[in-house]
Amino acid sequence: MEITLTEENFESEVLKSNKGVLVDFWASWCGPCKMLAPVVEEFANEHPEIKVGKVNVDEQDELAQKYGIVSIPTVIYFEKGEVKKTSVGFVPKEALVELTK
Repeated sequence: MEITLTEENFESEVLKSNKGVLVDFWASWCGPCKMLAPVVEEFANEHPEIKVGKVNVDEQDELAQKYGIVSIPTVIYFEKGEVKKTSVGFVPKEALVELTK
């Protein structure tokens, strides 16, 4: 299951989460983001032990700026409220699995 993340719920859903959180920063006009979306969804369905969230950078520009998002898609893995690993661009599901290890 994927969660829509906003400035309002980011702290509670990501920074205070008791499990790892994979966050996909994306935009509706971004081709590679559209390619990555089903990969992220599949990952979310196969890994219930990891929370998966999506941030629309056009709607949540403060979050995008805070985490230094300059190109999308960018996927960031958070653990205990801290950035652990980052991936930029389209990646296969295996790369998302590696990101969360």
